[in-house]
Amino acid sequence: MIIAAAQFSARPCDIGANVARMAGFVTDADARGASLVVFAELAATGYELDAIVSGGDRLTMEPDDPRLAPVREACRAAGVAAVVNCAGRSAAGPVISSFVYGPDGAPLTRYDKTRVTDDERAAGFVPGSGDGRFTLGGVAFGLLICFDAHFPELTARAAADGCRVQLASSLYGRGGGEEEVRTVFPALAKDHGLYILLANHTGPSGPYEGCGRSGVWGPDGLTVASAREGEGLVVAELPFG
Repeated sequence: MIIAAAQFSARPCDIGANVARMAGFVTDADARGASLVVFAELAATGYELDAIVSGGDRLTMEPDDPRLAPVREACRAAGVAAVVNCAGRSAAGPVISSFVYGPDGAPLTRYDKTRVTDDERAAGFVPGSGDGRFTLGGVAFGLLICFDAHFPELTARAAADGCRVQLASSLYGRGGGEEEVRTVFPALAKDHGLYILLANHTGPSGPYEGCGRSGVWGPDGLTVASAREGEGLVVAELPFG
């Protein structure tokens, strides 16, 4: 099975432009033989916390939102699954969500970030509950969103549930974020015997400058595929599926 992380600079609060970019990456992933492509945290809007919360329903979405139709249609046309990270809606308030669409464009699952940061909570985001899980090509996947990766019990639970891969949609900035990428993800992979994929921003996103460095790490903690800065796909072939 081939999986991919898409790394690009999201336009602030421009859902139409960002969704179009994501649809293009789905098509590109198919051309490179990938069955699945994963996008960074809040890729649909950029990491624009205050604008999202103050905008109400204008910048939050549900999995069937018509503004996400180009991604769903691209999945269907290419036969590629996608993990699309957006500002979601919940009864308690806005959440940071990964919507997973199957190779037919239909929703497979939804995961709402359970470990929100202090800044996210202060802006008005609330934590989700429950674990994100889905199966593709006979392989079980788990989902993380950025800060979730710093709580190893979440990945331990995914391993206990039979997941072979954890997919992290994240935003790590230059400087300290680069060091976190270098240390957190290889350790998670090795400690729990999973493949870990990171999809990160590159370029400006909210108050951060995304450092890129999307990648995939194997159960031995070694790098399978990686990027530096700049836009593009990181593609890795895994020995199953």
